[in-house]
Amino acid sequence: MIEKVRENLNKVIIGKKDVIDKAIVGLLSNGHMLIEDVPGTGKTTLAKAIAISFGAKFKRIQFTPDLLPSDITGITVYNLRKNEFKVRFGPVFANFLLADEINRGTPKTQSALLEAMAEYKANIDGVDYPLEPPFIVIATENPIEYEGTFPLPEAQLDRFIMRFSVGYPEKDKEKEILFAEKELFPIDELKQVCPISELIDDQEKVKKVFVHGSIADYIVDISNATRNYPDIYLGASPRGTLFLMRVSQAWAFIEGRDFVIPDDVKKGVLDVFNHRILLKADARLRGVRINNVLEDIVEGVKVPVLDDFSSGEIA
Repeated sequence: MIEKVRENLNKVIIGKKDVIDKAIVGLLSNGHMLIEDVPGTGKTTLAKAIAISFGAKFKRIQFTPDLLPSDITGITVYNLRKNEFKVRFGPVFANFLLADEINRGTPKTQSALLEAMAEYKANIDGVDYPLEPPFIVIATENPIEYEGTFPLPEAQLDRFIMRFSVGYPEKDKEKEILFAEKELFPIDELKQVCPISELIDDQEKVKKVFVHGSIADYIVDISNATRNYPDIYLGASPRGTLFLMRVSQAWAFIEGRDFVIPDDVKKGVLDVFNHRILLKADARLRGVRINNVLEDIVEGVKVPVLDDFSSGEIA
């Protein structure tokens, strides 16, 4: 499944193998993803391509300041001809939901999406409706333009298992993109390569990837270090610690292993923690960057050394 999806996404996201692997890790971890980058780098295309690859139900919400919570969840309407009320379900009832420019929605609207992300259900006029699994939100935001935006609250940021960017392509890859899209947008020819049931099966397999006790200690030590670092005002939450373990399991899985090693944890730290850390005001004034702080923390935490991480104490 991984190779099929990776090959499919490579057709539309050219020269970004690392980004594609991160997206697959997010899918296998069954977590919501936040892609932060400037316009035109392929954020929306990546989300669409993922849904097409699985033949899954895909919806898109373009967030604007006048968007209402009911525009996300749905609304109950009265049918005069049939003399009955009928529920009109909103776009949140999908397998993959693209929340485009999520920070342009008001806090009230963002909270409607937060409930769906956290509890996998949507409330329409006082009635809860469950969301069909898998339900994964792929949100985008522009980190440069802040006019008319509403920063996501920490509670909502904490629901995203990963935050990463696509970035600009290399010069030769950008030339390749020109010719690939000269006559036809590649996503228009993209086909389903895997059933959604295969993704659900692999998500369950990821949960069973073995985590040695020393690896669990390593993950917790990194989380604790973010809470005691001098330049950090707010460290990673316990949910962040759990998400780091799950992402580490997914990295091990796509590498063909059924157990986690320290390198899997290191791969996940930046993407899992970078939106969960708040720097102190004086650190920001000194130009301290969150990624540099996290790299420093990883360097400072003792790495477990064992001959075999595939057996022993189960975390």
